[in-house]
Amino acid sequence: MHRATAAFFPVLGLVVLGAVCASAQVSAPTEKGAPSPARHGLLELDEDLQALAERVGPAVVTIEVTGLATVQDPNTRQTTYIAKEQGVGSGIVVDPSGYILTNAHVVEHATSLSVLVFRHRNRQAGGIGDAQRFAAKVLGRDALTDIALLKVEAIGLPVLQLADSDQVHVGQLALAFGSPLGLENTVTMGVISSTQRQLNSATPVVYLQTDAAINPGNSGGPLIDIRGEVIGMNTMIVSQSGGSEGVGFSIPSNMISFVYEQLRKRGHVRRGAIGIVAREITPTLSNGLGLGRQSGIIIEDVLPDSSAERSGLHPGDTLLAVDGKPFQDPQALSVWLFQKKVGDITAFKIQRGSEVQNLNVPVTERKRDPESILDPTQSEANIIPKLGIVGISITDSVAQLIPPTRSPGGILVTALTAGGNASLFGLQPGDVLHFLNRTPLDSLETLRKLLAELKPRDPVVFSIERDGQLNYIAFDNPE
Repeated sequence: MHRATAAFFPVLGLVVLGAVCASAQVSAPTEKGAPSPARHGLLELDEDLQALAERVGPAVVTIEVTGLATVQDPNTRQTTYIAKEQGVGSGIVVDPSGYILTNAHVVEHATSLSVLVFRHRNRQAGGIGDAQRFAAKVLGRDALTDIALLKVEAIGLPVLQLADSDQVHVGQLALAFGSPLGLENTVTMGVISSTQRQLNSATPVVYLQTDAAINPGNSGGPLIDIRGEVIGMNTMIVSQSGGSEGVGFSIPSNMISFVYEQLRKRGHVRRGAIGIVAREITPTLSNGLGLGRQSGIIIEDVLPDSSAERSGLHPGDTLLAVDGKPFQDPQALSVWLFQKKVGDITAFKIQRGSEVQNLNVPVTERKRDPESILDPTQSEANIIPKLGIVGISITDSVAQLIPPTRSPGGILVTALTAGGNASLFGLQPGDVLHFLNRTPLDSLETLRKLLAELKPRDPVVFSIERDGQLNYIAFDNPE
């Protein structure tokens, strides 16, 4: 899979050709010089698409990213290094005061961002004009749904409205806007191939599938319906070649709205959970447990001290309905619960033995993803150039996410910088730095201060912990 987007046009060609042939069979001859009904209809379609592109294009931005990314040592293929990279993505202006939505992976390792805004579209050239460049900052990212919110200091920007993606249907026309391969403000056209495509059974995120041509650089751009509203955000493609092959995926607009509201309000998503593990009922499972039904869903586990446990759900309960809706597939149930907000009440109808019960289960907030805490490329401030490492102070919250250490505190080496001296000194990702020349290392600031005070050829002795074992790393301070 490649993140970016997908492909189409031959389908449109077949549709148009069929329309022309059918019209040729039934249309009566027209006066010389007058357009046939079929010709007139194609001209109207052409003009409508031009008008739509001119209206939508200015609200689609190009995002230029400079950032840090992890790379592998080509010799060992194991040691992780950090190097600078540049990339291009797309974005959707959703507020005239400068709020822009894009994919989280577009800005994942960004250290600087700039946004190109094109307020007008050149009808004759089919391109854009009046480009303005703005510095942008990331207000929030949600890695699970791959959505990020940016802000630029601007006013009066053209915007797009988010549609109701529950109303999207298979076969409807869709247009993909963005900057594929860095070609700004490109538009392609196709149809919706599927509306509930789940790509990873381990996560409850579903996508709109389209054959509208999408390529690397389209990531974060909008998928548009014929009314000019956003029905999805172009996110990834399935491809043998790395280019568009007609299988592209977009995040549905209802999910975008849910995440946008929370990122704008608090910078992260409060994601709900109730604390159950569900399993599909098979004939073998049914016969072995004497369930009396050959299909459906059984609650396999109820997590301790969860909302589900406090509400009275038990392992072994068979599920009849949630919010009045019957479910036969645990994945469909997971998708349904995933869209619930913290504080919502879900109505469970379950069967326990011969008894049917109705239980109200509140949706509570699940723990935040530790990814943002341990991401080695989140900030250039985590780099210690003198050592060639990327580090993070082991606070109480970080300590909960890593294996126990022999001593509290310290600095965790999360990666090495490309071209740095860390490997010469003997440092490795995963090392915990406890002392420098017998001075405790309680923060990155302390480490920087101690390194700055060293003179050329001064001894440098680190007390480190590696895989639970204490070691010394000693070398002379380079000149």
